[in-house]
Amino acid sequence: MKIKQYRDLFIQTLSPIHGEGEAESFFYLILEANHQLKRIDLALRPDLDFTDAEILVWKTLVEQLKLEIPVQYLLGKTSFYGLDFEVNSSVLIPRPETEELVEWILESQRSKDESQKPRVLDIGTGSGCIAVSLAKNIPTASVYAIDVSEKALTIAKKNAEINEVDVTFITQNILQTENLGQQFDFIVSNPPYVRNLEKQEIRKNVLDNEPHLALFVEDNDALVFYRKIAELAQKNLTEKGQLFFEINQYLGKETAALLAEMGFKNIELRKDIYGNDRMIKATV
Repeated sequence: MKIKQYRDLFIQTLSPIHGEGEAESFFYLILEANHQLKRIDLALRPDLDFTDAEILVWKTLVEQLKLEIPVQYLLGKTSFYGLDFEVNSSVLIPRPETEELVEWILESQRSKDESQKPRVLDIGTGSGCIAVSLAKNIPTASVYAIDVSEKALTIAKKNAEINEVDVTFITQNILQTENLGQQFDFIVSNPPYVRNLEKQEIRKNVLDNEPHLALFVEDNDALVFYRKIAELAQKNLTEKGQLFFEINQYLGKETAALLAEMGFKNIELRKDIYGNDRMIKATV
């Protein structure tokens, strides 16, 4: 079958579930991952064919996509901040909003002396997307990353190897940590922040497949991770050290108020590309 013909069939099959635009994006992600072909290749070579064996592979993927299993998990990889990352169901799929957080951190570093060697800590690293991206873009940095999940750290370590960076990974439950044992120039975290009351807003493919440990917090203490990490930051950030968080879009003012009550300065709340309160920065 001609690839262009199969593309139309693929999009037609999945559009009722995912929408036409997302179905088309799935097609091209799989085409590039499994066949090393891009959209332009299909435009330039309209007579390209799939073999019967290749069609069988695609049919299997279609059945899994009908069940709303994330395409990134099916392919076992995704892209984040221009880098390649392995992912599986032990880690959250990196989001564009988190790329914005990484960019904000890098912006804050560009004005500093290049001879400085910042010490960086990523708490709740998951796939390692933040830690690895920072290590790749700040070559002089010493980067550390913590997660409670051994399975997540296995993936994060692979991603550090794939992207040829040195990150020190530590298995640790941050809620049971009293002191980080060393000083850092900045600490970043994208901790669990979705309240159970917000579950109805979460898409089925996320709710059914991504790790709840990394997503949800109890309704009665939604800022538990922010409070704990901020307490540790007070002890373990250097003078004028910076704290960066990705946050719950509905709790921007509450998170800023928490940091202000704890004595943090220069608190800045920033919106993401979708216009939602999504990240916050503060100094000790």
